[in-house]
Amino acid sequence: MRDSGLDDEQRAAVTAPRGPVCVLAGAGTGKTRTITRRIAHLVSTGHVAPGQVLAVTFTARAAGEMRTRLRSLGVSGVQARTFHAASLRQLRYFWPRVVGGDQWQILEGKLRIVGQAAARLKVGTDAASLRDFAGEIEWAKASLITPGDYAAEVAKRSRDIPGPAEQVAAVYAGYEALKNRAELLDFDDLLLHTAAALEENADVAEEFRDRYRCFVVDEYQDVTALQQRVLDAWLGDRDDLTVVGDANQTIYTFAGATPKHLLDFPRRFPEAVVVRLQRDYRSTPQVVACANTLIGAARGRAAGSRLALIGQLPPGPEPDFTEYDDEPAEAAAVAAQIRRLVDEEGVQAGEIAVLFRINAQSEAYEQALTAAGVPFQVRGGERFFSRPEVRKAMSVLRMASGRTDPLVDAVRDVLAPVGLSAEPPGGAAQRAQWESLLAIVELAEQLVADEPDADVRRFCAELDIRADAAHPPAVQGVTLASLHAAKGLEWDVVFLVGLADGTLPIQHADGDEAAIEEERRLLYVGVTRARRRLALSWALSRQPGGARKRRRSRFLHGLIPDAHPASRIAAPTAAGSKPRCRVCGSPLLGVDALKMRRCSDCPSDVDTELLDRLRGWRAEEAREQQVPAYVVFTDATLTAIAEHRPADSAALVSIPGIGARKLDRYGPAVLALVSDL
Repeated sequence: MRDSGLDDEQRAAVTAPRGPVCVLAGAGTGKTRTITRRIAHLVSTGHVAPGQVLAVTFTARAAGEMRTRLRSLGVSGVQARTFHAASLRQLRYFWPRVVGGDQWQILEGKLRIVGQAAARLKVGTDAASLRDFAGEIEWAKASLITPGDYAAEVAKRSRDIPGPAEQVAAVYAGYEALKNRAELLDFDDLLLHTAAALEENADVAEEFRDRYRCFVVDEYQDVTALQQRVLDAWLGDRDDLTVVGDANQTIYTFAGATPKHLLDFPRRFPEAVVVRLQRDYRSTPQVVACANTLIGAARGRAAGSRLALIGQLPPGPEPDFTEYDDEPAEAAAVAAQIRRLVDEEGVQAGEIAVLFRINAQSEAYEQALTAAGVPFQVRGGERFFSRPEVRKAMSVLRMASGRTDPLVDAVRDVLAPVGLSAEPPGGAAQRAQWESLLAIVELAEQLVADEPDADVRRFCAELDIRADAAHPPAVQGVTLASLHAAKGLEWDVVFLVGLADGTLPIQHADGDEAAIEEERRLLYVGVTRARRRLALSWALSRQPGGARKRRRSRFLHGLIPDAHPASRIAAPTAAGSKPRCRVCGSPLLGVDALKMRRCSDCPSDVDTELLDRLRGWRAEEAREQQVPAYVVFTDATLTAIAEHRPADSAALVSIPGIGARKLDRYGPAVLALVSDL
């Protein structure tokens, strides 16, 4: 095998002798290239035949990529699979010998049987509660915790759980009993039964170990106790094992993952070859420096996680840090910046991502990108108005549309029975549902700020308008994703948004140092997704006019250069510079000032006659469409048009808030009004 194209550290990992090898591979350091070349090297030197190699990773996509790369190296026949796919294949083969009779069927999802167990115990059976119960069962089985031990273990680990521990344990026990009675296997059972088959049947273990001689495990920092048990059963007393991972990217401990197996590998195998991959071929030195500073401030880092990346690419722009008055202003400015990147710099929309901590944050960016005429896709989750809890909330609000009490109070009252409580609930699924409902309340607060007399009926109409606007045909475009969903992906341009304490780190992590450090690693994963441009932003208030009480994320301390004006509220341009008032030259503060390109208190040169005509035209358009006037254009946008008097489409679309969709729909009429005066 040729090892051209490898750096010295990669080559050391590829050519290491048989036996235990631990590759500590930082983000962007070429780990997939390295492990596939290692497999090819072992095959080409005669150490092992392709069919004797079992390589496991955590997603079917990653396993497929590994097989593709191996084929390109002339190596076919390697078994590259997920833990679950490999276990299912083995279990089906050995079932007649270790169990006998018909093979049990695979349970595709837990919720139906979890629901039956919960109903028998007369506990919560709503969708969010069932998802949380199912998640706890998965965590417990991944952690090798039985129903009988569950309560003691969660108390010892101070785990955030969706209900009383005894109640969760009872649902867990009921689920297991119902599942076994129906002769069904869930995905965790595939691992449990495979491990048991090898541990308890010497002939099965001998046949398996004769077949597979060499093992490779990718993303080793994410293995659970159950997966490690399976790996140990596969290995027996052998040590022909290569593991690859990065403890700095451990972000799934809530699901049972732990980096301890990676970090303890040299102690378990004292003769192991340990190689550190630190040369980052993905990101510019500026992005790499930001990532290193961020993770370097982590507390309690084990020696094996202290990887300082070394950027290998040509220099790029410095990361941009921006503070905004409120979340809608932040979303509008990010959308405007993306519009300029696409239109003026030729960046492909598919090479841009907006990443956030919680899925409920996507709504503001769905709306802002729609208004700017930028195509987008939501990865790893449904669009905001497609989520079941949002659809249900809209339904109950329509039924309450006759209420005349203050809008925000009415919305909170109506949504309380469907999951909106004063404090966030325990359990990830219930909390995600609660966050979506809270986002609806915030939309009501935003509407009241714009229209103080708005009632529930008017709010329902506003939600319908937003839902319709945020559902364009599915196209390739800007990626909207949570930080968890972004793991393993990369883009040329990454916007990390909503970086305020209480959101990142998430509020319920406070007081738990381990949880806080996982939040830091989550931001580190986000930073290292960017190849060339990185923008980080936060807002001081949720809604326009709200108290500016929020603090930027504690993780940003030390990242923002001392001379950077990030303490001011400003809207960035695509190049990272701050637009200034065309009258006084000061930095522009707020979205309306950005649209008018002048400070709100600087003299206006608005064409009042044109502004009156624009308002009349807007009113007529709104009546024809049966929508509020601001849906056509806001007052600030009309004022900007009347001040700038754009002569052509290029000048019109340069005004923030006028994207391609609005240009197509309203551009000819607006330009005609301007040219008539």
